[in-house]
Amino acid sequence: MTTVQSPPAPPTAIRPRVVARTGLYAVLVANLATVTFFFTQAGFASNTLIVLGRLAGLYGALLMAFQLLLVARLPWLDRRIGMDRLTSWHRWTGFGILWTLLTHAVFITFGYAESSSLDPVNQIVDLAETVEGVLRAVVAFGIILVVGAVSARYARRRLAYETWHFIHLYTYVAVVLAFTHQVAVGTTFTASDAATAYWYGVWSVALGSVALGRLVLPLWRNWRHQLRVTAVVPEADNVVSVYMTGRDLDRMPARAGQFFLWRFMTRDRWWQANPFSLSAAPDGRTLRLTAKAAGDGSAGLRHVKVGTRVFAEGPYGAFTAMHRTRPEALLIAGGVGVTPIRALLEELEGHAVVIYRVATDRDAVLYDELRDLALAKGAELHLVTGPPVPDRLAPGELARLVPDLADRDVFLCGPPPMMNAVLGSLRELDVPKPQIHFERFSLAG
Repeated sequence: MTTVQSPPAPPTAIRPRVVARTGLYAVLVANLATVTFFFTQAGFASNTLIVLGRLAGLYGALLMAFQLLLVARLPWLDRRIGMDRLTSWHRWTGFGILWTLLTHAVFITFGYAESSSLDPVNQIVDLAETVEGVLRAVVAFGIILVVGAVSARYARRRLAYETWHFIHLYTYVAVVLAFTHQVAVGTTFTASDAATAYWYGVWSVALGSVALGRLVLPLWRNWRHQLRVTAVVPEADNVVSVYMTGRDLDRMPARAGQFFLWRFMTRDRWWQANPFSLSAAPDGRTLRLTAKAAGDGSAGLRHVKVGTRVFAEGPYGAFTAMHRTRPEALLIAGGVGVTPIRALLEELEGHAVVIYRVATDRDAVLYDELRDLALAKGAELHLVTGPPVPDRLAPGELARLVPDLADRDVFLCGPPPMMNAVLGSLRELDVPKPQIHFERFSLAG
């Protein structure tokens, strides 16, 4: 099998994640400064509450545009930061939007109420009835409140991904309504030709990024590669591998460790998008995923027929050799988290140690492949079995298995409790943070 080998970055190189994160921060700060400049240039109202409310609304609009950029799934950002971190930033940005827009609504309402005989409730009703664009803003804010409520951790855990995703799509309706509100009543928007051009540019870049990353790119790649299932192979009682091929796969920018959102185009599955990692390094001819039956989507994979068309969104993720900082690596897998680890082992150069943590030997999916790969590449392989308590990957155990741990990059993938425990062990062993690489794939769906 031919794979693309990627040597680690030299020790003096600036890390890709640092470059991308710094760039995002710089873009946000520069735009905050620009918004503030145009706001002051437009002049202030006589009422302090109205002034503060307008400024909060502008900041809220900018955060909405920035939030769209975070979830646009642009390849350059995704490969350097990872969908899990971008999604987490998107979530916290959402709370920022909620508070800035709430501040905007409250301050504007109370500000106008000060100069009228109306109470705040009747004032907002009067504004919605008499001022163009205000009613659209009220509807947009209501949508944001609903989306924020279903995105809270308590609600999110109890909703199916498809239900949550469908409700979340209404955010785009809120964005359009908020933009038209800004055009209709935003004094800063129309204060100068430069301000108008700036805001049109901000929204064009934000919405254009979403259209490119979430619509144009997936449609183009699937039209180009025409993926189809070539084999469905049971790996265990509850684990199955699906092999796919297509056109020009050597030109697909996929790397070991990444994942796709897979849709199998059958009558009962086309609407389900499930995130699964590649379980073998891309070789330009085939792609493979390996999944455990943990839900309806993954459980039905063994019934997918050969020849089924596949619509794949991706590749996504920063869990790749692109972020290496050391010539040698430690790969730690837990359960079915072995799939990206197995693919990484196939691609990585340099000496590697692999630790595979499972409850029993029977749970060690793809172990034979790991063993053969380790033998071929001169890597060390440790199969660690047993119950969760005592912790077989505690600091002392890790140090015993890998004495030079602090001098290696660590790639970690597994169930959240196991990952949290291992991350704690790595911290206790003083492994530098830039050398620790992991991705919480559950955030993708």
